[in-house]
Amino acid sequence: MTVAEMNEFSPLFPIATAAELSGLHPQTLRQYDRLGLVSPRRTAGHSRRYSMRDVAQLREIARLSAEGLNLEGIRRILELENQVTALALRVRELESALADELLNRPGRRVFAAGSEGDVISLRAGERVRKQNQLVVWRPFAPRSADK
Repeated sequence: MTVAEMNEFSPLFPIATAAELSGLHPQTLRQYDRLGLVSPRRTAGHSRRYSMRDVAQLREIARLSAEGLNLEGIRRILELENQVTALALRVRELESALADELLNRPGRRVFAAGSEGDVISLRAGERVRKQNQLVVWRPFAPRSADK
C-alpha cells in the first residue's frame, strides 16, 4: 500500500499500538472484537490490524463506557454512527455523479408548472413567459331594484 492509497480505514496498527493509542488494554480490544464493537482487519497470519477509524471508535467506546452506557447501548450508537458515515459518503458520491452528469449533458430540458397546472418543458436557463393580460374586475353595481 502506497502513502497515496492510505486513508482513515487503512489497517496499520497491531493490537499493542492500537491499545496504546486508545488508552485501553489489549485484552479489552480482543473482547470488543469478539463482541463486534470494533472489528479490525486480519493479516494473512490472522493477527489484528487496526485503522485510525478503529482507534477513534475505541476511544469513543471508552468515553461512552465512562459515562455509564452499557456495551449493547454503545454497540447500537456505533452502528448508527457507522450508518450515518456510510450514508454521508454515498450522498457525496451521488452529488458528484449528478454534477458530472449535468456538466456532460448541457442543454437538457427542465420543467415548470404553467398557470393552469400544466407541465411546460424548457431548456436549461430559459424562463417561462409571463402572461401580460389585463383583467378588469368590476364589483356588482347595486341594481335600482335593490335600492
